[in-house]
Amino acid sequence: MNRYYYDLHIHSCLSPCADDDNTPNNLAGMGMLAGLGLMALTDHNSAKNCPAFFKAAEKVGIIPVAGMELETSEDVHVVCLFPTLEDALNFDEVVASRRLPIKNKPEVYGEQTIMDEDDNVIGSEELLLVVATTIPLDEVCGLCGEHNGVCYPAHVDRQSNGIISILGDIPPDLPFCCAELHDLSLADELSAKYPTLSRLMLLSSSDAHRLEDINDARHYIELTSSPDNPDAVRKELIERLKRGRV
Repeated sequence: MNRYYYDLHIHSCLSPCADDDNTPNNLAGMGMLAGLGLMALTDHNSAKNCPAFFKAAEKVGIIPVAGMELETSEDVHVVCLFPTLEDALNFDEVVASRRLPIKNKPEVYGEQTIMDEDDNVIGSEELLLVVATTIPLDEVCGLCGEHNGVCYPAHVDRQSNGIISILGDIPPDLPFCCAELHDLSLADELSAKYPTLSRLMLLSSSDAHRLEDINDARHYIELTSSPDNPDAVRKELIERLKRGRV
């Protein structure tokens, strides 16, 4: 087995609430310094910086994963990860058609910058990304699965946009196999209080909006695929997350 230290929830400068310094190359560089092997870019309701991040991460020996932090119609944040960049960009097109037509005000919310592999600005997202989509929780797993991805509720131990704080629990009929905790030390306490959580595979990622918030090499997942075959690693990662707690 190969051990991969991961951070599967990171925001770039495309997310208006993230620092402008969170460029694709800066993110990859910080991940390298932190000793990470797997990093997922998960901007709010968009995957448009994933192509640049893929190239930046590959240059420093990190296996990139394309993703998104989707905001459902209930205001719940859900991490969506995909085995290929193409899958993520196809999912991005679907989500773009389900976003609310509210224009961003950069002076209020922040810039939403799209970059190339050299951190050159190649565009910006005009519609505000940090709002709910019209995709409900009971649809998101199926929609993500149609694009070969996996999804799970983000930062369930937080008040802001966490599924527990909004719904009071994790509904057992939702087909999630995983859940993300910001603070993994709360796993036993929360699992005792919310039984559905005890049946899920628990992950811990940073939700980094600043470079210094990216996780160091503390949380890992073991996979059979070799780091010499990034495509196989990504595919196995998604399949492993789909199995959940085993």
